[in-house]
Amino acid sequence: MRMKKQTVEKHDLHVKTGDRVIITAGKDKGKIGNVKSVLASENKVIVEGANMITKAVKPNPMAGIQGGLTQMEAPMDSSKVMLYCSSCEKATRVKHEVVDNKKVRVCKKCGEQLDV
Repeated sequence: MRMKKQTVEKHDLHVKTGDRVIITAGKDKGKIGNVKSVLASENKVIVEGANMITKAVKPNPMAGIQGGLTQMEAPMDSSKVMLYCSSCEKATRVKHEVVDNKKVRVCKKCGEQLDV
């Protein structure tokens, strides 16, 4: 019996690549870091220095890769992170406003623009 390929939906996430976020749940709760990449189809984000895993890597001399154990960031669910407002120094939700015919994200607590 053949399995049909599932269609991958692209989710709209509240964070973008390069955003400063604070982790609200899990072993790294309270850490602040930048979003390295966003996996919208899986609803996950990769945050610098958070959710670190140890991965065994095989050596590949042709590619110049040395083998051994390496530390790397693993993807985490986007619901575990909140945007961090640098002006009020707190985790915040996002409000969308139109400024100069451009849609920008704004901090709900202090009103500071997050998109610069």
